[in-house]
Amino acid sequence: MNNNGRNRNSGSGRGLGRGGGRGQNNGGAFGTGGFCVCAKCGAKVPHQQGVKCTTLKCPECGKTMIREELLNKNK
Repeated sequence: MNNNGRNRNSGSGRGLGRGGGRGQNNGGAFGTGGFCVCAKCGAKVPHQQGVKCTTLKCPECGKTMIREELLNKNK
């Protein structure tokens, strides 16, 4: 214990508060569902959870796919 009778390991009670996290896509995730889209030819395939769209090749033209939300965001 320190001089004021408190346990030395106890906190001051001041947390970060106000949510310092990175929610709603500031962290990059769009959640489940949605589509992977080819920016060149527009072909769509359902997004698979845990698989980044950018790791897929378009079944029509062979170009890299992109998440539909990102494609719409950049328009």
